[in-house]
Amino acid sequence: MAEEKIIDREEVPDSCPHCGNKLSPWQQVLLATDRAIVCKNCWYRIILDVIPSAKKSDSEKLNHKG
Repeated sequence: MAEEKIIDREEVPDSCPHCGNKLSPWQQVLLATDRAIVCKNCWYRIILDVIPSAKKSDSEKLNHKG
């Protein structure tokens, strides 16, 4: 089974970092899912970098019990 990265809600911006236009809740969901959208106001590409965190997820902790 392929592992999917789940982005925390805190990591998804609520406005465009380029022009400051507020993103709709639906745009925020799309950004969290696809990790990239285009701002409707300025056509700026908003791309979330997915960097593996140092923390292990709960499922990884359960799989690696010693």
